[in-house]
Amino acid sequence: MYAMVDKEYVRKRHYVDGWSIRKLSTQLKIARQTVRKMLADSEIPKYKGQQARTCPVMDPYRAFIENVFEEDKSAPVKQRHTAARIYERLVNEYGFTGGESTVRHYIRKLKREMTQPECFLKLEANPGEQMQIDFGHAEVNMAGKRIKVNLFCMRFKYSLAPYVVAFPTERLEAFLEGHVRGFAHFGGVPKEGLYDNATTQVVKVLSGPDREEHEWFSSLRGHYLFDSHFCQPAHGNEKGTVESLVKYVRSRALVPVPSFATWDELNAYLLRWCAKEMDKHADRWKEEQLALRPLPATPFSSARPLPVKVNTYSLATVDRNQYSVPCQHIGQMIIAKAYVDRIDLIVGSQIVATHTRCYRRGEVHMEIDHYLTALERKPHAVTNASVVRQLPAAFGKLREHMTQAHSRGYKDFLAVLLLLREFALTDVTSAIETMDVSSVTAAVLRQRLAPSDAIIDVAEIVTTINHAAQYDSLLQGVG
Repeated sequence: MYAMVDKEYVRKRHYVDGWSIRKLSTQLKIARQTVRKMLADSEIPKYKGQQARTCPVMDPYRAFIENVFEEDKSAPVKQRHTAARIYERLVNEYGFTGGESTVRHYIRKLKREMTQPECFLKLEANPGEQMQIDFGHAEVNMAGKRIKVNLFCMRFKYSLAPYVVAFPTERLEAFLEGHVRGFAHFGGVPKEGLYDNATTQVVKVLSGPDREEHEWFSSLRGHYLFDSHFCQPAHGNEKGTVESLVKYVRSRALVPVPSFATWDELNAYLLRWCAKEMDKHADRWKEEQLALRPLPATPFSSARPLPVKVNTYSLATVDRNQYSVPCQHIGQMIIAKAYVDRIDLIVGSQIVATHTRCYRRGEVHMEIDHYLTALERKPHAVTNASVVRQLPAAFGKLREHMTQAHSRGYKDFLAVLLLLREFALTDVTSAIETMDVSSVTAAVLRQRLAPSDAIIDVAEIVTTINHAAQYDSLLQGVG
């Protein structure tokens, strides 16, 4: 193929110097047909294929591959043919002798021919019109361990104002709590939210835009009075504003992998990061803020209530973990309210126990004060009761000493445990640790924990005339 400089020379000789096509062909050794093409236009020469190139190796199998593509349309998404699987079938079923790379190249070519490229449209919203919600994942170091955290991300479409909070789960209560905290952070509620089709908000995907929504999600919308819209299944790009936030917070706020002591510390860090990001969009955020609906008078309760029965070990099971309640409630049906970070166990309208929520399985969480009444009735159980064995090591050493000192030492140890009705576990533990184990008794511990340092005003003591002499001597001692 001739270069542009050749075409330029031919056109100048013809149009400026008046050379004929015959002379150009003779002098330059160029075919007359080629000369005419050069004279026809002044565009840069390009190769123009007249016919589609054939592929002798793969063309005989084109019908088979096209049939595979057609069958895959009705197959599960994760069980469709890959190029590697098509190559295996060609070898096994048709004795194909070509290379796998040839098959891959041919499949890419076929897909381009058979698929119409999708056109994406830019979307926009007015101030206060739309928020987008999504969950993302990241890893952080928490209390010295590398863990996976779930990032609830909320972003307003108009101002791009972000809100991110980390939870240990993506369950319904985390989804609800994320909204509650997000609305409180922004100080208002937009008109609508755009979501994917996760089970926390959608029970069933119906035809078109219709969805059977989770009743708790409907309750959230009814409380804050916003509408919801949903992306098409497997089209998360429709809420690209929050999708980009998920990637952005992971790459900007959590690189390198940060370390935190607690979840509260992590979320305080994310909140500061969100505040800095909002400063970048301060002007548009002011417009958006004015268009938000006001918050309701009371926040939404994001707890998931569950009826549970207290078993004979005074334990209630919530999400495959067991939590203790005071033993007087054995056999009763009570309500467990599952929050993201805690479990509240409720009898009537009273919270009788609160535990830090556990997301593992098969764990048992017991509080010693829930079992003191039972231990009073069964004092010998203090030697082997699980709830006692879970106490700090100082209690274990004291128990061993007292039970070995004499046969009724378990009662002395029970007397120590009963102090937990009056004093905090940490205070009793500290007192035991500062004493020699042989000198520890319930009476000594009580004196250390609640020393009698108050001065009694004996002048206010009421006495009778029969004890006047003793009373006078007592006053002289005080004076």
